[in-house]
Amino acid sequence: MNNQIYPCLWFDGNAREAAGFYCSVFKNSRILDETPMVVIFEINGNKMMGLNGGPLFKFNESVSLVVNCDTQEEIDYYWEKLTSDGGNESMCGWLKDKFGFSWQIVPANLGKYMSDPEKGKRVMQAIMGMRKLNIKQLEEA
Repeated sequence: MNNQIYPCLWFDGNAREAAGFYCSVFKNSRILDETPMVVIFEINGNKMMGLNGGPLFKFNESVSLVVNCDTQEEIDYYWEKLTSDGGNESMCGWLKDKFGFSWQIVPANLGKYMSDPEKGKRVMQAIMGMRKLNIKQLEEA
């Protein structure tokens, strides 16, 4: 792992807790280093930094992480894990975890569905009516 560019997530004193939570949700994840101020961790080979920056800044939907899923079982797994213990479902495959960070849990082949203009319209219409995305319903759109 040699990410030259990686995200820094601003937490209010609970960066270590968040890093531990994310590492428990995603396989092949681990905490690499930590100090009282920062935690460096890796999620599926992607380096991340958690910063204990204090209460000044909060997460919002302008930044999210996308999780591409090959199966409905994967979508269900990540949806359940990331909304547990105080996370919130949103619309169109988006959710916020218990720390307030936004995630998009989507089928890996969503781009394929959207590449055809006519099917893409039907798929987008179906997505707009969903919280957690349903692969079968998207395929049938």
